[in-house]
Amino acid sequence: MNAARSNVQVEVNGRSYRAPGRPVVVICYDGCDPAYLADAAIRGLTPALSAMMAEGFYSSALSAMPSFTNPNNVSIVCGAPPRVHGVSGNYWFDRDTGKEVMMTDAGPLRAPTILARLAAAGVKVAAVTAKDKLRKVLAAGLAGPGLPGLAFSAERADTCTVGEHGLDAAEALGPAKVPDQYSPELSLFVLDAGLRLLGQRGSELVYLSLSDFVQHAHAPGAAASDDFIRAVDARMAAFLAAGAIVGVVADHGMTDLSLHDGSPNILYLGDLLDQRFGAGRFKVICPITDPFVRHHGALGGFVRVHVLDGSDPAPLRDFVAGLPGVHLALTRDEACARFDLPPEREGDVTVVAEKGVALGTRQGEHRLDELAGARLRSHGSLAERPVPFVLSQPLNPDYRARARAAPLYNYDIFDFALNGTETA
Repeated sequence: MNAARSNVQVEVNGRSYRAPGRPVVVICYDGCDPAYLADAAIRGLTPALSAMMAEGFYSSALSAMPSFTNPNNVSIVCGAPPRVHGVSGNYWFDRDTGKEVMMTDAGPLRAPTILARLAAAGVKVAAVTAKDKLRKVLAAGLAGPGLPGLAFSAERADTCTVGEHGLDAAEALGPAKVPDQYSPELSLFVLDAGLRLLGQRGSELVYLSLSDFVQHAHAPGAAASDDFIRAVDARMAAFLAAGAIVGVVADHGMTDLSLHDGSPNILYLGDLLDQRFGAGRFKVICPITDPFVRHHGALGGFVRVHVLDGSDPAPLRDFVAGLPGVHLALTRDEACARFDLPPEREGDVTVVAEKGVALGTRQGEHRLDELAGARLRSHGSLAERPVPFVLSQPLNPDYRARARAAPLYNYDIFDFALNGTETA
């Protein structure tokens, strides 16, 4: 254990973080609803994870809202909700330009990350993501010209350069090839890369963000789901054998959004608003939208509605709140206050679906053919907010008390892993 290093602390977004005295690996197990871990543990599929849960610390935590990938990964590495860092979706409507924007880099990020601050303090920090869109934002202040850390994606590992990523393509790939983006291997590549960084680079703090392809396609107990969780568990065992403290959270859970016949259960808000108020008055934005359309067809349980003609949004909110399948319809101020969201990217009305319901724009605007006949499984609503929160080491007394006294959030994981474990 590097005792001297553990005395180094950095302040990030209102919290203090201690540099690790031994390697710390934090894994965002994308789309890992608590039901996956419970099902696997009952059937003995995950000995390493089950041991972590029994001998270290396990609880249920809450994701940031909306329960989508980008807002939650950024919340995790910033240790703060979207109100602080500004990233509240994969996709949004820019009121100033009138254009729809997909997040492709660190442009929206307005707060420093724990990764960048610890790297600047001399800690060997690395981040590996499944998707390159996420790598670009997580690398802010960490990897790039003149920066000390490493950050690369499984999706683009073969394009890595020392200048942009901190290592070249040969080292990023190791013995593997770039995996298919719609495969379990994309996530397993991330975990294997993290193991190599611990052994070959001596990385001291590693953040690994997986893909939720398997969870979108397969429920707990399905054969493909079982195979994947066994493979993940084997990597967990390897991290533990390497002497790392391991923390595991998810960015969101996962819910079946299909009817009994297997067809998607979709409420097309844009069509309903056109019928009620007239066409062209509102813009419905699905913040889950990203390039990985086969995961979810840009359908989830959270959308934003923008009023284009400057009219009072109250009638819109009241109409939407009364629709079957809608759990909440909130004004911008209400949504920001309730979910700790930044107002500049929030709609005039924020809509959250009931469990089991997908919210869409208009029929014909979603690539349902990309689902290839599979049941629609997705996220975004309050139903997918509970996530697992696991540490391989027990908590010290102060953090045990904190865990009992207040709700846990997935973005507490670095605080607990670095400051709260008995042997950190």
